[in-house]
Order: sequence, then C-alpha cells, then structure tokens
Amino acid sequence: MAIENFRQLAAYNGWANLRLYGATLELPEEAYRRPTGVFFGSLHGTLNHLLVADRVWLKRLTGAGEHPDRLDAILHDDRQNLLRARIAEDARINDLVGSYTDTDLTNSVAYHTRAGARYDQPLQDILLHFFNHQTHHRGQAHACVSILTGSEPPTLDLLAFQRGIPAPSLG
Repeated sequence: MAIENFRQLAAYNGWANLRLYGATLELPEEAYRRPTGVFFGSLHGTLNHLLVADRVWLKRLTGAGEHPDRLDAILHDDRQNLLRARIAEDARINDLVGSYTDTDLTNSVAYHTRAGARYDQPLQDILLHFFNHQTHHRGQAHACVSILTGSEPPTLDLLAFQRGIPAPSLG
C-alpha cells in the first residue's frame, strides 16, 4: 500500500467517527449505556475502547500521549467529553499519518505489548492493523446504534466517504 491509501483511511476514520457520534448523541442516556452483548458491553464501553486503543498505538508510534492501563478503561464518562477527545485523537491520527512517506511504511517499528512482549513490525503492517481494528469496533458500535434505535444508523461505508457524503458538524 502507498502512503496515500493510509492518508485516505485516516481521513475516513475521522469522517466515520463523526457520523457514528452524530447518531450516538441522539440516544437517551439509558440506551447509550445499556448492555448490548458486544465485547465491551455497551455503546459507551465500545466508544471508550476505540479511544483507548488509538492512544495505545499512538503512544507506541510517537512516544507521546496518554497510555491507558486497560483496554476496557472508561476515559470519559460524559459523551460530549468523549466526543471532544475523539475529535482531538482523530486530528492527531491525521497529522501523524500525514507526516509519513512511502519510504517510512517499510521501516520497522519496535514496541512492547501491554504484557511486555517486544515486537518489531513494518509500519505499514501496524497501520493496517490500526485502521482495521477501528473499523472492527466501530462496526460493533454501529450495530449497537441499530439495536438501540430499531432503525438503520447512518452509513459508514468507505464508498460513501469517497463519494463525498458529509459528516455532521459536531465539534
């Protein structure tokens, strides 16, 4: 993959998050926190996990930023604060990916897992995992919105992003 592909995924990530949060903010508080059977329990837990995982990987890639102790940590109990943190993290992701070159993609990145194991992987493999992980859990959050509302949430398809469907202005 070329760096332009990852830049598109970074931009898509921010767009998809805004669309998902737009639907999330319309839910009653009880529904937002209701257990739905997803891995992190609820929509609230899943959205927090996405922020946690992004911070873990950005700390590994940059050496800067917060590094939560647990993958199920609740970083922000309030949805508006979580949204603000999400927007800031998405900007950080865009800036980081925007700073990389095609040559950087083949560079090996050394990091330690939460359990202490050391790994070295090409940056492109880490970025593929990074964006795939977001899509995976964002899909779970999208399903939560569908379950909680009984209706179809806004599309998060990459093609919709590529076709220029706008994200809501939430920030």
